[in-house]
Amino acid sequence: MIQHTMIDSFDQPLPVAALGRCLAGIKRAMLGTNTAQSVAARRHLPVPGKGAVPALIATESPAATPTAIVQVAVADAQARAKGFTAPDLHEILDRWQSRPPYKVTWANSEPLV
Repeated sequence: MIQHTMIDSFDQPLPVAALGRCLAGIKRAMLGTNTAQSVAARRHLPVPGKGAVPALIATESPAATPTAIVQVAVADAQARAKGFTAPDLHEILDRWQSRPPYKVTWANSEPLV
């Protein structure tokens, strides 16, 4: 199994409800590919003092721009590749990228627990 972890960091303030719709759309699109075994998405929890680390994408203050964590479990690299070519997923990502732009970074690993 592969855990694909995405960190999405928005460049502009985004209402909590809008972030929720974005994450729900990503989750729905990933599950719709029939390649994801599970999808979880949550808002990043900022830690005081970590906003000064320029190398980290998930740095924010509570009132600043939001960052979200999305974790997708897939069976293997082939399922991951197939899932991320799904047109519905690209539509939702492109739509949200055009609203307030955001940066994305990701990591693939075996389950950590």
